[in-house]
Amino acid sequence: MAHLLLLLPSMSYRGEAFLGAANKVGVTLTVAGDAPPDFLEQSPDRFLTLDLYTPSTAIPTVMEFAKSSPIDVVLGVNDQTAVLASTISEALGLAANSIDSVRAASNKLTMRNLLQKAGLPCPGFIMVGIDEKPEDVVQRVTFPCVLKPLTLSGSCGVIRADDQASFKNAFIRISHLLQTFERPEQEVAGRQMLIEDFIPGIEVALEGLLTKNTFHPLALFDKPDPLDGPYFEETIYVTPSRLPNDTQARITESLAKAARAIGLREGPVHGELRINDQDIWVIEVAARSIGGKCSRMLEFGTGKSLEELILLHALGRDLPSLELVTGAGGVMMIPIPQEGILERVEGQEEAQRVPGVEELVMTAKPGDQLIPLPEGKRYLGFIMARGAQAEEVEATLRESHRRLTVVMKPQTSSAGGQRIFRV
Repeated sequence: MAHLLLLLPSMSYRGEAFLGAANKVGVTLTVAGDAPPDFLEQSPDRFLTLDLYTPSTAIPTVMEFAKSSPIDVVLGVNDQTAVLASTISEALGLAANSIDSVRAASNKLTMRNLLQKAGLPCPGFIMVGIDEKPEDVVQRVTFPCVLKPLTLSGSCGVIRADDQASFKNAFIRISHLLQTFERPEQEVAGRQMLIEDFIPGIEVALEGLLTKNTFHPLALFDKPDPLDGPYFEETIYVTPSRLPNDTQARITESLAKAARAIGLREGPVHGELRINDQDIWVIEVAARSIGGKCSRMLEFGTGKSLEELILLHALGRDLPSLELVTGAGGVMMIPIPQEGILERVEGQEEAQRVPGVEELVMTAKPGDQLIPLPEGKRYLGFIMARGAQAEEVEATLRESHRRLTVVMKPQTSSAGGQRIFRV
């Protein structure tokens, strides 16, 4: 039986989906990371302790492990572990995207340079260090602009600025954020940020799979909530897209060109794109599958999940139908309304009973310290729904979300007592 090594950060939501896929495909799974996930409590022998932020120690650890447990596939679930997966694969002599291409996808500056070199639509941009003075840097930008760390994902640290005052505030906040990470993560995040022109328009997410350098679109998600800033918290994803067919075809072509420009040749690709009257703009390209629990709403023609397709491709097996099942599906990533300590979330049963809701998962637990964007890096939970049409699914998600009430306790007593948020 083939052996999969899954690189899984402790805060990732993706482990269970890959575990289920491994069981269905017939693959032995070993999870590697800093702490065993809850779903492996009954199988501690399937976990490998690994420093995901330090390749110099991670690679020898995996090489030694592989002597007694040969590895056939190495996968990462986020940008950082995708780079490490490519590096480990090369060390083991396994087929994978080049390390340079995966690193380019995980670094916003490298990605921008490659897209620009390939002649693809690209916002104006500059790179600056967090030690520079914002009053000096601001002379080099055009408003509105977006400031973002080079390597973080999930809109963490991404802020729009419309004038000099908001620019200075954003610059200081991002600089502070990058310095507050623990040392390994801080080294990955770096001490630089990208400043680029704000691109107005609607935003979509496209999930695809590269096979022998051919891009296959799997699912195009509409994002019906405007993402205009000052922060870019993503909430609702719904598929299939309601955009015209010709626009959808252009989106697919744009992401395929972007993946080629970066050098990706095989495996999952996740793209974030903006569409306006001027053009289609590739905002992000990632050498991984979609994050969070969004993939739960994807089922393909033969009943396969996204993770099953990824594993089948990685193992070199024949791929079944890549067509989505009929109907519509969507997910809401429940935002965190306020910084503080979570006491409880009321109304969960009522939210679950909304017709069309398939699942409501609260990933934040009572007692957790929660921080909203742009400093935060997680969600309160997820709502998954299905329906006949995309409009129906969107309405279901909003109604289910409306029935939730978040009760939080401020972190300091001086901030007052309990706070209740109807979200």
